[in-house]
Amino acid sequence: MSHMKKLLQRNKSQTGKSNKSDKNYTFLDFIFDVLSCIPELIFLPFKLIFWLLRSVGRLIGSVFDFV
Repeated sequence: MSHMKKLLQRNKSQTGKSNKSDKNYTFLDFIFDVLSCIPELIFLPFKLIFWLLRSVGRLIGSVFDFV
């Protein structure tokens, strides 16, 4: 029985360590998050202009279809 108890305690301590390391948010994680957001921030204004021109074009096309 004591052998089984030791195994359970060892497994519990090992999983506890892995859970603690997963919860730490390091500076390197922050850098990777910022670097992954940069392309979206660069392309967002171009996407907005494209959507605006596209919607205006569809509106004009709808007016000509109505006439």
